[in-house]
Amino acid sequence: MRSTRVALAVTAGALAPVLLLAAPAFAAPATSSPVAVTAAHSAGAAADSPYDDMDEHDLRIEVFRILGAESTGRAVHREAVRALEGGTVQHLLDFLKTGRWIAQAEDDRVAIFTILADPGTSPALRAAAVKALEGTDADRRYFVETGQYEVDGMR
Repeated sequence: MRSTRVALAVTAGALAPVLLLAAPAFAAPATSSPVAVTAAHSAGAAADSPYDDMDEHDLRIEVFRILGAESTGRAVHREAVRALEGGTVQHLLDFLKTGRWIAQAEDDRVAIFTILADPGTSPALRAAAVKALEGTDADRRYFVETGQYEVDGMR
């Protein structure tokens, strides 16, 4: 019981500065918000979405493909299941065109906070993670996919 409290206290202590430093990111321009991601993806998706020409069966297969991907995080998984449970073509399209990207942004933030909560994270990696949190959704996506591995002596 005591070790659990200690672990929680250490995690809270590690995350507190990060959360305080990340707060200005919420006041950043609209391009870094999930709503802006939705608008950006839906604007591009509306013009030439590959999903518009798919029938319900193909849309479901695409959602299941995303669910089965090893890199799928909890938020994307949750939203994919909701789309499948919704049962309509529109639910599937909404997920594939915009909901997926909003959920991906959430998963990316969680992945970065997990890195920051690790006491073994190097100062260089910690600085890169904070910079990614202060950036756009694209910055966070890049950091999670590639950037964290480019930092010298990261762990």
